[in-house]
Amino acid sequence: MATTGGSSVRVGPVPFKDVEHDGDMVTAVPERPSEEYVALVSALPCCTIAGMSNTKLCCYQGFWLPEGLAPAAAALQRRFEPRPSDVIVASLPKGGTTWLVALAFATLARRAHPPGSGDHPLRRLNPHQCLPFLEGMFISGLEGMLDALPSPRLMNTHMPLAMIPGAVPADGAGGGCRVVYICREPKDMVVSLWHYFRRVYPDLEFSEVFDIACDGTMLWGPFWDHILGYWRASVARPENVLFLRYEELLRDPAENVRRLARFVGMPFSAAEEEDGVVRGIVELCSLDSLRGMEANKAGYVDTRTKFPREALFRKGVTDDWKSHMTPEMACRMDDIVADKLRGTGLAFP
Repeated sequence: MATTGGSSVRVGPVPFKDVEHDGDMVTAVPERPSEEYVALVSALPCCTIAGMSNTKLCCYQGFWLPEGLAPAAAALQRRFEPRPSDVIVASLPKGGTTWLVALAFATLARRAHPPGSGDHPLRRLNPHQCLPFLEGMFISGLEGMLDALPSPRLMNTHMPLAMIPGAVPADGAGGGCRVVYICREPKDMVVSLWHYFRRVYPDLEFSEVFDIACDGTMLWGPFWDHILGYWRASVARPENVLFLRYEELLRDPAENVRRLARFVGMPFSAAEEEDGVVRGIVELCSLDSLRGMEANKAGYVDTRTKFPREALFRKGVTDDWKSHMTPEMACRMDDIVADKLRGTGLAFP
């Protein structure tokens, strides 16, 4: 465990997998959603994704959430209380989540776990085992574990920003925490999402995933509203939200890691730069490095959904959509994106 000043006081972030069964981490929150939340979900508009065994989505406050996580959205809105030192990694699925989770953990925990150390948590754990998944904690009644984590806490979510209002207060209000959002070119994100889904639903057609993305009924969608929520907050409250572009992270990972470190209040010192700490973090968290770790070659992201961990590490490239979309499909999505983002200052070249 990380300590400070030679004492046994824990300092965050700590690898969540190492402490999630800590006997001190107890919760008084019921493990099942309350009747109130069950009633809420039953009243929501719903749809199903046929090619995914009729996976059910519920539309909560304009966003299509997995049925089982809709109560978590309501619980997060009502009960999540961020600490000023909290850092939340946010994204849409297959938007660069795993890479950013690894980079964020390696950056924030670098003093307790230097990137070159042989026993670094990322060498024995999947990146997602290092961070608690916010909606998973709230739907499972494990909020007490979050309360027991030492500061700074590092957490992960796919939720739209509207579901975690305490993280970024309204204009003029103080408080909140820091949110790091990663955004990927939508066409590439949809292609990556399809490949991921096919690991569990091999008969799923690409056209079905493409259509639900364009219609806005994809998981945690509409994707444009999800992206814009964080984008607008990053413009209005840059001290609270750092908006990263996946493509820029690919082009210059080291400089974006420096941006991340400055944003969370842990800039790299001259000595760290000279010692190659930034380079060490980038190398440790590279796709090839993570793909080669034993913890990422076996097991599941979630034992209930059976998505294999190794499915998280496919190509990690740009423009893969060109191998999957017809010109008409690409034009359709580009037109939707251009229309939804018009006048916001955000664009995808």
